[in-house]
Amino acid sequence: MAQALVTGSGIAGIASAIRLAVKGWDVKVFEANAYAGGKLSELRTGNYRFDAGPSLFTMPQYVDELFRLAGKDPRDYFSYRKLDPLCHYFYEDGTRLSSWADNKQFAKEIAAKTLDSEQSVLKFLERSAGIYAVTNHVFLEKSLHRLKTYLNYDTFKSFLQLGKIDSMRSMNTANESFFKDGRTIQLFNRYATYNGSNPYKAPATLNVIPHLEQNMGAYFPEGGMYVITKSLVRLATEIGVQFYYNSPVEEIVVKDKKAVGLNVKGVFHEAELVISNTDVWFAYKSLLPREKPPLRILNQERSSSALIFYWGIKKEFSELGLHNIFFSKDYRKEFDGIWKDKSIPADPTVYINISSKMNISDAPAGHENWFVMINVPSNCGQDWDLLIEQARENILNKLNRILSLELRDFISCEDILDPRSIEYKTASYQGALYGTSSNNRYAAFLRHSNASSSVKGLYFTGGSVHPGGGIPLSLLSAKIVSDLLDDELKA
Repeated sequence: MAQALVTGSGIAGIASAIRLAVKGWDVKVFEANAYAGGKLSELRTGNYRFDAGPSLFTMPQYVDELFRLAGKDPRDYFSYRKLDPLCHYFYEDGTRLSSWADNKQFAKEIAAKTLDSEQSVLKFLERSAGIYAVTNHVFLEKSLHRLKTYLNYDTFKSFLQLGKIDSMRSMNTANESFFKDGRTIQLFNRYATYNGSNPYKAPATLNVIPHLEQNMGAYFPEGGMYVITKSLVRLATEIGVQFYYNSPVEEIVVKDKKAVGLNVKGVFHEAELVISNTDVWFAYKSLLPREKPPLRILNQERSSSALIFYWGIKKEFSELGLHNIFFSKDYRKEFDGIWKDKSIPADPTVYINISSKMNISDAPAGHENWFVMINVPSNCGQDWDLLIEQARENILNKLNRILSLELRDFISCEDILDPRSIEYKTASYQGALYGTSSNNRYAAFLRHSNASSSVKGLYFTGGSVHPGGGIPLSLLSAKIVSDLLDDELKA
């Protein structure tokens, strides 16, 4: 049985291992941490459980597909519920909006509380679906770095419709053409943060993201987001994948321009195939010391990072749901602070995820577990201790003002994740959550490919390579690698 080795057990690494095991490969996964999942992990503080990283579950079909490939029923491993409403929005002027799962109800909500019409919202969501229709099968599900992708009818058809993806203007400019109320524009601009980008610079092609959440639906896995990781590890183990924890990879060994294995804790493990689920910057800088790094890719602008406070709250809030957004008053100033000043603005947009709203065991009775996150720049040597102290006070003051209370009285325990600890725990260069940013209309083509152009048998998966970050795209990177391998074996 041919041997395949995977560096890292992030969601893409696990998915790659499953796909290869189903094809008959003997697969081993080496993970530096004592747990699987990478960013998709969990944290326990006091009597509270938190999903440590990703908190939004969309496009569940890509997770279900892995179980079905192995001949299993996904519902025997995990299940999920569709959210309604999807999110609650809070503005400084007192406006409160809910994004209902039904588009017509959502449009009525916006029309009732802003200056925009129902028709404008529905037209925007229709346009978002149109961008997805053009981009999905070519730009998301296939490699953009091989000729075969461009020599078929689907690709030709998509290129004839490139004007529909709105790549020549910024996301904000496009949204200002759809809506006239700043609150509505801000709501849809926020989707740029889903891949760590700036809506005032990123192409309007990113307006595809509302389609994935609003049109296709958002979900909650029973038991929390980390159940996705645990379920996939269970599946992988059942079909023969071996996981080695506390086993940091020291080198991807290359001989005669062919990946032949890994050095792990001083021991060489031979293989016919290596899949790197390590951030591509660290893969070249640490694991491939003898290979010339692609400087064009390694020098690209990093995505934003995050500052997260995990708070145990001794109170229940009926006005809050699973997902909650407290907007800044000046969105452009907020993004200028992140991208130009490389600092944390005094008035950040605050995202609060409360999984105990859906999974009551995540917090004691009468309490809630608050995952409180703001977007921040990647780590460029800032004084993070000072910035975190200031941000904490600004966040508390903002929430106190909008919710009309003294939140400090209800915080029973706290843990913190910042760009430095994100980099340390997940080997994400500078703590950038999504690798490179998408603040360029050519960003999709500039991401690192899923296969090495110089080393045979070496492939790349995860959020730092094509097609990008987040659970669905990371899973698609594993699918692309699987398809590339099939083509190579056929050849």
